[in-house]
Formats: sequence, C-alpha cells, structure tokens
Amino acid sequence: MHDKHRELFKKIIKAYYEDNFEESIKALMEKEKINKTQLFKTISNLCGVDLDYDENYIENLKKAISAYKLEHKVVDRTVSCDGNCKDESGLTNCQRNCPFDAVMIDPNTGKTYIDPERCEDCGVCVEACENGHIMDRVEFIPFAHLLKEKVPVIAAVAPAIYGQFGETVTLNQLRTAFKRIGFTDMFEVAFFADMLTLKEAVEFDHHVHHKDDFLITSCCCPMWVAMIRRVYNEMVKHVSPSVSPMIAAGRVLKKLNPEVKVVFIGPCIAKKAEAKEKDLLGDIDYVLTFEELKTIFEALEINPAELPETYTVEYASRGGRLYGRTAGVSTAVSEAIKRMFPDKHKEVRAVQAHGVPNCKELLSKLQRGEIDANFIEGMGCVGGCVGGPKRIISMELGRDRLNSLCDNSEIKVAIDSDVMKDVLKRIGITSVDDVKERKNMDLFERVF
Repeated sequence: MHDKHRELFKKIIKAYYEDNFEESIKALMEKEKINKTQLFKTISNLCGVDLDYDENYIENLKKAISAYKLEHKVVDRTVSCDGNCKDESGLTNCQRNCPFDAVMIDPNTGKTYIDPERCEDCGVCVEACENGHIMDRVEFIPFAHLLKEKVPVIAAVAPAIYGQFGETVTLNQLRTAFKRIGFTDMFEVAFFADMLTLKEAVEFDHHVHHKDDFLITSCCCPMWVAMIRRVYNEMVKHVSPSVSPMIAAGRVLKKLNPEVKVVFIGPCIAKKAEAKEKDLLGDIDYVLTFEELKTIFEALEINPAELPETYTVEYASRGGRLYGRTAGVSTAVSEAIKRMFPDKHKEVRAVQAHGVPNCKELLSKLQRGEIDANFIEGMGCVGGCVGGPKRIISMELGRDRLNSLCDNSEIKVAIDSDVMKDVLKRIGITSVDDVKERKNMDLFERVF
C-alpha cells in the first residue's frame, strides 16, 4: 500500500470504529484544492467498493458498504497514468511486471489501462506502480460493518504470518490481537493444509503409476493455478483436483457452523481474486493482507507484542505450517505418502519453482518432457508465501522465523493430529481409510 493510501486508510478505520465515519469522510472531501473525483475513487477502494463521485457520495458509500458483495474486480487503476516510467523498450513498470500481459496502452490517449479479459487480479501491477496509481480493493470496512451486527467471524491466518509482527510475538498473542479487533477467534490455515496434505498424498497415489506420470499440485498459490489455466492449459489435466488450504478452511469452518463468516489473512493480493472465483464464491467472505492488518493494528493502537496470550491446544502440524515457504507442500505431502503409502514413497520425485519467471520455465520444460519429476510444486512469489508482496518483513527473515516455528511444532506429520482426526469425523470423514478411498472428500474437491 502506498504511504499516502496507508495514512488515509488509518483515518477511515479510526473513524469507523469511533462511529464518526460520515463526518470524517465529509471532512476529507471538503478540503480545499483537492481533486474530489480522484480522492473519492481512492476512498471507495479503501472501503472495498467502486464508486464515482457525485453530490450523494456519502450516502452512496454507506449503502455500498452495507450491501457489499464479493463479485467485483480486485485490481483497478484509480489515477490516470501518463506512462512516465517507461523504459527504453517503451514499457511501463506495470506492463513489464504483468505475468498475463494485461496492461495495455490506449492508442488514442497513450495512457495505460488494465484489460479485464486478460487480468487475473494477481496484484503484481499494484506493487510495480511506484506512484500508487493502481490499487487493490481493501475489504476491511465491509467486514467491520459485519462486526457491528454481532455475527461470528473467524480469522483464518496463512502459515506465513508467524514472525511478521515481531520475532517474539506468538500465535496466541496474535489470537488476542484479532479478538481486540472484534473477531470471534483465530485459526491457523496450516490446520486445513494438513487435511489437504492427506488428500494430495491420495491424489499422488491415484494418478502416478508409471514413469511418465506426474501430478501438478494445485495447493496454495492462485498465481500458479492461473498461469497453468491461462498460459499452459494443456497441463490442466495433470492438476490435482483439490482446493487451496484457504478454501478448505472456509468450507470446513462453515460446515461446522453455517452462521460463521471467515476472513482469510495472508501476504497475497491474488487470494482476494481466488475468493471471488465463480466455483468458490461464498467459501471465504473477506480477504485481508498482512500489510492491511498491520495498518489496522496501528489505527486501533493494538500492539500484539504487548498483549497476553489466548491459549489453545496445539493442532497444526509442522507439515501444514511448512506450506508457507517454497518446497513446504512437497515436503509435507512426501512425508504423508511415506506414512500412508510406504511402498509408493520411494517413487516420489518432487520439483519446485518459485517466482513467476521460474514457474514459467518449469512449466515450459514440463511441456517439452524435460523434467524428471512426478510431483510438481509452484509458487508465484520468490520464496513462496513468505515472499508475498504484502508481507511485512523480508522473505529471508520470514522464512527463517517460519522454519523455527515448524521445527518446534509438537505435531510433525498431518496424520498424527488428533484434533484434525476429530474435526474430520465431525464432517463425515471417519478414518484415514475414508481419505484413502476418497470417500466423503467432496468438500476438498475442485474441478479445473
């Protein structure tokens, strides 16, 4: 988030929590020498909606927030751009960085625009635009509106969150911090990654029988999945028919309590787009980024490092937590295969790619039959989720802190989590044999 947007977002959050939202927005809009059209476009984006300025702007904004729905684009240009960042090739920063060639030049005006047919809402252009002219919508205010209605809301946090808010900040302190915001509780998405680990192990056993067979994991990264579907679509038949851990979290939590709302928090803009895909609508209600969460904490004067811990039993495994960095999925699934299908384990040959260029290179080699591997893992960000664009600390530091958490996890392999076994029983999966036989696993299925 650009600095000027961050400060504006803080003011909006503070106003909403102090019940003077309308007065504060009017005060911002009535300042002299401002471009009201441009400012209101930015404010509406920071409130999770897309509105144009008119005389009824405040009523329109309040109505749009209360009637918020997921069906919208995530990334949009809020300020017209003259392309002054073009390099010698004639490409702007956002054009050079877009993995899907979705940033175009209008031949009539010479200005850039985002082609909605090509755009995958991955958010790479948001980071590439140094001037803050491209924004991703922030969904916190519609969520805060929901909190006022006393609806149970769960924070589902990505594994990469560990260490983002301080080296000594524990997951139990973060749970307290989320409750201070108004969440009912916090769960690690690593717990639901554990469930996907068992499913991916079964999918490997089901799909890989001969030397040339291979499985492309669909876990975790929407950028990876989008690249396969958009650019390497002949590879789709090899993609595991599994949802991501984020989607699994939403589906399981809503199965256990249909009244609950689920907010995913991670380092990734592309997760906002994943939650809005037609076959996944309703599984996750809102998505926030680590960067947005940091701004929310600051606006509400919440410092996780100074909070007491809200304790819970240990329930997520080392393997599930490893999903937050490159090779984590491969490691977790390989260890699960060793336990579930010991004769098959020796056949596992995993390969990983991280970062868009490396992912494209891996998939191109896979097309040409130049990869000697049968479990293919890709993550769009360098280092995996710990290198996500909306992280707070460096990729290297995030990776090291996550590795430390994983190394100290009481539960090592997903299959050993008694809490997971209990939750699976509550949703109709009574044993590991059910998983092996793919019984009652529809909740974790997705057809590509």
